[in-house]
Amino acid sequence: MIRVAAAEFQKNIGRYQDMALTQPVTVTRNGRDRTVIISAEEYSRLKRRDREVLGLEDFTQEDLELILAAEPPPEAAQYDHEVE
Repeated sequence: MIRVAAAEFQKNIGRYQDMALTQPVTVTRNGRDRTVIISAEEYSRLKRRDREVLGLEDFTQEDLELILAAEPPPEAAQYDHEVE
C-alpha cells in the first residue's frame, strides 16, 4: 500500500488516482492515516461482500463440524459477562 501526505496527493491527484487502480493509496494528514483511495471495481467488490449472507447449505459438513468444535481463545474470557 502506498502512503502519501495530503499536500502531495493534492499536487499529483491524477497520479495517485491511477495508482489506486492497482493498489490502495493511503492519504495521510499530520502523519496519520486519514483516507484510503481504492478503485471503483474494488469498492464494488467490497460492497457486494458486505451484503453476502451465507446459509447452512453453503457450508460443507466438515465446515460445520469445525465451527461446532471451535473454542474461543483464553483472552475472550474477559467478555463472558456480556453473555450472562
